[in-house]
Amino acid sequence: MSRAHRQTALLTASVLAVPLLLTGPATAVPPEQEAGDGVGELLVIGHRGASGYRPEHTLASYELAARMGADYVEPDVVSTSDGVLVTRHENEISGTTDVADRPEFADRRTTKVIDGTELTGWFTEDFTLAELRTLRAVERLPDVREENTLYDGLYQVPTLDEVLELREELSRELRREVGVYIETKHPTYFDSIGLSLEEPLVTDLDEAGLDGEGDPVFLQSFETANLRQLDGVVDVPLVQLLSATGAPADLVAAGDPRTYADLSTAEGLAAIGEYADGVGPEKAQVIPREADGTLGEPTSFVADAHAADLLVHPYTFRNENEFLPAELRDPGEEPGDYGRAIDEQLVFWQTGIDGLFTDNPDTGVVSRDLFEN
Repeated sequence: MSRAHRQTALLTASVLAVPLLLTGPATAVPPEQEAGDGVGELLVIGHRGASGYRPEHTLASYELAARMGADYVEPDVVSTSDGVLVTRHENEISGTTDVADRPEFADRRTTKVIDGTELTGWFTEDFTLAELRTLRAVERLPDVREENTLYDGLYQVPTLDEVLELREELSRELRREVGVYIETKHPTYFDSIGLSLEEPLVTDLDEAGLDGEGDPVFLQSFETANLRQLDGVVDVPLVQLLSATGAPADLVAAGDPRTYADLSTAEGLAAIGEYADGVGPEKAQVIPREADGTLGEPTSFVADAHAADLLVHPYTFRNENEFLPAELRDPGEEPGDYGRAIDEQLVFWQTGIDGLFTDNPDTGVVSRDLFEN
């Protein structure tokens, strides 16, 4: 079965009508629905928007995620040379824009060390906002998401301000609060080059009226120091991102030997609870994969986090076979074809998680509705 046919089958089976064009809300929303702060609710978070269907971190991707029913959309922020926050998954942009095809910027290609990793390409901090706006977004995973390449070259790199404005417009139109779940990328690195992310982030939130308790905002980071800094400045929930491997870049830079594994223990989670309101683990930290690629037994992670009064929002759930556990892939199909993604998500909801990040928000909404009903 082709990917398109599989998508249709999944949605039809779930009795949920989702528009493929940005023409209206995906689900009926009660009039004047009150804003929530995400506490006590099971959240579907549009990972980089609806990045399974549009090039990631574009206004089109965020908008589609909201129309598909996502409670929050996730913009990652990096800085331009003139200190403006824009939304890209990484500050190196050769894989998500057409910069490599722009001869006027050929001399900007360079090699840098970001958080201990040597990268060669083009970096947002070497462009003014005006220069960056001349670029256009492209699909990051063209071999897996060939359909998304249809939209290559159509969308600009948005500023965080534009995403916040879109959030407000969609909340008004859809008659429900659409939240933003903002990640600061490489804050220690940006501090080292004089382009701190936290001050402009707080300013942007303040100007949008989104810096108070109960506002539909989460702030997240793979580093710890900037979350501690933000804890004294903003009243919105903070989320410590975690990984199954490695260590936070700020701890490495400070000579602190703690790793993500250390932070993910019951003791480490209790310490995180002193400054954060939630954790975003790699999903393998909740349910690891066996050697044959199948799902194993759930760990104690969710219970340990909840004992520390932390929300748990694992990442990242995707519909394609390539990203699914072995037993939920459709044998004989291509890596980019859809497998049994809803089944995977149902298993994770049963562990007690409080939300999930997904590239396919419509699938996340379906799995949540099935779990809750």
